[in-house]
Amino acid sequence: MIHEPIDRPIDEPIDAAVAAHVERALADYLAVRHAGMADQAPSFGSAVASLADFVLGGGKRLRPTFAWWGWRGAGGAGTGVEAEAVLRAVSALELIQACALVHDDLMDASAVRRGKPTVHVEFAARHRERGWAGAPERFGAAAAILLGDLALAWADDMFTGAGLPAHRQVAALPPWQAMRAEMLAGQYLDVLTQATGDESGEAALSVARMKTAAYTVERPLHLGAALAGAPEHVVAGLRAFGTDIGVAFQLRDDLLGMFGDTEVTGKPAGDDLREGKRTLLMSAGLRRAVAAGRDADAEAMRAALGDDALDADGVERVRGLLLDVGAVTEVETRMAELTETALTALEAVELADPAGRVLRELAVTATRRTS
Repeated sequence: MIHEPIDRPIDEPIDAAVAAHVERALADYLAVRHAGMADQAPSFGSAVASLADFVLGGGKRLRPTFAWWGWRGAGGAGTGVEAEAVLRAVSALELIQACALVHDDLMDASAVRRGKPTVHVEFAARHRERGWAGAPERFGAAAAILLGDLALAWADDMFTGAGLPAHRQVAALPPWQAMRAEMLAGQYLDVLTQATGDESGEAALSVARMKTAAYTVERPLHLGAALAGAPEHVVAGLRAFGTDIGVAFQLRDDLLGMFGDTEVTGKPAGDDLREGKRTLLMSAGLRRAVAAGRDADAEAMRAALGDDALDADGVERVRGLLLDVGAVTEVETRMAELTETALTALEAVELADPAGRVLRELAVTATRRTS
């Protein structure tokens, strides 16, 4: 499916419909880039169309939304030419997200994302259907690597080509550059903990902080505030809020990955377990089982971690153990504590209306149970 540019304005002001405006900006940008690639290399153009489908096929647009409210909270305008440029710039965060998801699914050998085949699975199937030479899985992996890289490259292009005044773009470069590196560092820490089998809570929280919190909430808020020329104390307060909410968001995602409804999450329940993810939930479960002298239960959980053949009964057994040893309650309590400290940090920051209220609402939305 080729997405055409949206040639009519969205009726609502940006503040009232940030996600819809982001969607428009992404559709416009990807349509132009797809047209250019299709003219140069039609075969690659069809691959780019798949990337566009992936980007526009789901997601809550949380990252650009947080960035927008960082901009607004620091005094940035809600309408006008400059506001539209900022909206285009922060929409580029969704392309960074696309890069992360496409590569993460490949590294984790995930088959489903948002209820559809992941990119590497889609291209492996395309290879099989057309009877091409070579291994389908290798072709699918190559396509996913290249399209993820393309999404990251286009994120930079979209950000730098958004039409921002030069002084605003320069001010925003430090958080933009830091965010890209932190995202990749978080991805590496994630696979490292799987490889080393590190069960510590400290390792799990480090992954949550670097892989999710930094580029989902903290740096987008930093980016928006920097675009508006916010003073350091405002940036620091927003980052403190964003770090704790971002970690809480990941902890909620971990719980949904184990207990959520596949129809809601778009991924099979228990996938994190099969992939060997050393989440805080699993860390707490193992620690509490060992502390209670339940070594056999701890070993059962360890055996399930990374077992890609684990069936529904095996997942259900681990769920029961996590509930029984109190790991789920511990993670829920940690989420509540993080949300409280985040909101306390937010209250200490003087923000332009209505940013404070909206950010509080976003914090609740990002961390509440959705299934």
